[in-house]
Amino acid sequence: MADTRLMQAPGNHPSDVTADEPGPRIADKNHSAALTAAFQAEQPCEAPVWALLAGVDAVWLGRGRGAGRAERVVAGSEQHLRIELPDRFLSSAHASLQRILGRWLLEDQGSRNGTYVDGARVERYELQDGAVFEIGHSYFVFRASAPLDQQPVAAGDAWPGSLQPAFAAQLRALERAAATSLPVIIRGETGTGKEVLARTVHRRSGRTGAFQAINCAALSPALIESELFGYRKGAFSGAIEDRPGLVRSADKGTLFLDEIGDLPLPAQGALLRVLQESEVLPVGGTRALPVDFRLVVATHRDLERMVAAGQFRPDLLARMSGLSITLPPLRERMEDLGTLVSALLERLAPERKGSIRFTVPAARALFGHRWPLNVRELEKALALALALSTDGLVDLPHLPPEVRAAAPAAVPQGPAPELPPEEAQRREELLALLREHRGNVTAVARVLGKARVQVQRWMRRYHIQPATFR
Repeated sequence: MADTRLMQAPGNHPSDVTADEPGPRIADKNHSAALTAAFQAEQPCEAPVWALLAGVDAVWLGRGRGAGRAERVVAGSEQHLRIELPDRFLSSAHASLQRILGRWLLEDQGSRNGTYVDGARVERYELQDGAVFEIGHSYFVFRASAPLDQQPVAAGDAWPGSLQPAFAAQLRALERAAATSLPVIIRGETGTGKEVLARTVHRRSGRTGAFQAINCAALSPALIESELFGYRKGAFSGAIEDRPGLVRSADKGTLFLDEIGDLPLPAQGALLRVLQESEVLPVGGTRALPVDFRLVVATHRDLERMVAAGQFRPDLLARMSGLSITLPPLRERMEDLGTLVSALLERLAPERKGSIRFTVPAARALFGHRWPLNVRELEKALALALALSTDGLVDLPHLPPEVRAAAPAAVPQGPAPELPPEEAQRREELLALLREHRGNVTAVARVLGKARVQVQRWMRRYHIQPATFR
């Protein structure tokens, strides 16, 4: 009997299936391992499939028809999960994940094209948190622990989604706060998409004014106050007309201060007054002018550390503080790589999106590269690949040199767990009976005088898949 619970929203959204109980490795009952089918090289715009492994004893991975899907199968007292992808390079029963003694072991099931971890073919491999493995032309990301109550956020309506649980939780909080006047601090490394997220907040805010972005690091120290707050005609040499300034340009809209940590201390004081009084005094002016804006700031710096060092005003930080969100670097959210590639292909080449494919070496390089410049670097890499690939097939030479250099080093095959002599003998007996009875577990249980459930437990423990004997 199959029990299927899927979430498939329009567009490039994840499928979602959740079982009932956390696995034994997770000390906190509110967490579980998770698995994401993140990317298909032959169909890079295919929606990812995401699944929590709470209560699941085994995961079977193979080829299916139509869109990727996850199906939970109840067999007696056991919970199995079957994930099928429309990848023609997958075998129908390609690989499995088995939960054995609190560990998750990846095992190839005699597939035609093999199972790979970091580019090395494996027969059996113990998965660690963040592991990326490859079957057919599809790439999976394993997480040892994900909160049960933090489901993915689907991308859509220009809203950035995420399959990484911690980031997804932040996105949900930001979505709830977007329509308020609460200030927002967006933190993250260069290239993680801070301005993209700020513009999304503005669109969701319902404010009728403009989105005014200001790069604080690019402001001229000599002209910073006149640029921010405007000036009156004749205020200084060259002021031949009134200028409203960048802050007043955000009236009734959103003021986005990028790299706020680079704003000089004197300008910080002037900005503080604007935030406190909701008014701007132009340079050379005698009367302050009212202004109404939503404040969103971004930084790659540690503002709290800057406050402690006397480099940033604590009262300004307090005034800016509302909701703080941290964009994780791309290397920490590889579950989202496929979704990001799909979105970037839509932006860069919408007319070619459906015909673009990746070779295995190119796909391995995408997952092997550390992406120090994050999503911005990924976009540049894809733009180059599209320019060099005339037939829609992106190969390794089409990627930038630094991405090509991420060719994975060989990883030794994960050893099978050593068994005591008595259990090794039982495993051999099971193998012999399964061969004799062509994988019929009921017949094997009858010969052994054991319950079928007990035989299934032994097969999981000894990493035996009965389908290989049929």
